[in-house]
Amino acid sequence: MAKVAFLGLGVMGYPMAGHLAKAGHEVTVYNRTPAKAEKWVAEHGGAMAATPREAAAGADFVMACVGNDDDLRAVCTGEDGAFAGMERGAIFVDHTTVSSKVTTEMYALAKPAGLGFVDAPVSGGQAGAENGVLSIMCGGDAEQYDAAEPVMQAYGRSIKRLGESGAGQLTKMVNQICIAGLVQALSEGVNFAQKAGLDGRAVVEVIAGGAAGSWQMANRHETMIDDKFDYGFAVDWMRKDLGICLDTADEIGASLPITALVDQFYKDVQAMGGGRWDTSSLIKRLK
Repeated sequence: MAKVAFLGLGVMGYPMAGHLAKAGHEVTVYNRTPAKAEKWVAEHGGAMAATPREAAAGADFVMACVGNDDDLRAVCTGEDGAFAGMERGAIFVDHTTVSSKVTTEMYALAKPAGLGFVDAPVSGGQAGAENGVLSIMCGGDAEQYDAAEPVMQAYGRSIKRLGESGAGQLTKMVNQICIAGLVQALSEGVNFAQKAGLDGRAVVEVIAGGAAGSWQMANRHETMIDDKFDYGFAVDWMRKDLGICLDTADEIGASLPITALVDQFYKDVQAMGGGRWDTSSLIKRLK
């Protein structure tokens, strides 16, 4: 078993760190709001630290699941950052969805200090984190990935290295691009069925086993029909992710017309007060 630090105890990080503790790892947690760390320790044992540096001291692996590029820089760098507390040979595993630019930046800082850095964004939402069945897409040096992969198995079902540093974040962008189009199509289909006087649940039951089937259809059609949108990844975070996708597309010359359109639809949802609704709330625009 390993000595592990976990930085960031949000809706994803809290259960992910819990799975590490259940797997027998020695876990120290850090959260910007100490009360959340106190609650985690009361529930799972382990220890909490006042700064990322203190949490990372002596750790074999430092996992992070924070909010955005600036949050990642804040927990990694500076006098109280994790890099300052990590010993040579320790590996930082970033589960945050961030830009490939900041990933390259952190990798470049870590490597000369003798630290590993693996970008490892996740997919599967809050339910996937709670059930320990996340998909984890990774980039970084093969040696560091091979060392970290057994630890990630505590909360990951599908874990794969896609290439060098940044490859994990680029793969997560592909994931979000695909989800955006799928959720919009499902929203339109469910809304159409309802407007046509059909039983939406019965319609999905028939078509889900065919070519139209998807995870989104299986897991989100009922909540769309029930007008309930507190079951997962928030619109505010999706817009952050799609912004990363669109910026990167401009840089590499890729065309994302559907993604750009759906991003504006999510902007409409935010204007309706739905920033914290889950991503399936796209259907609210159509009702």
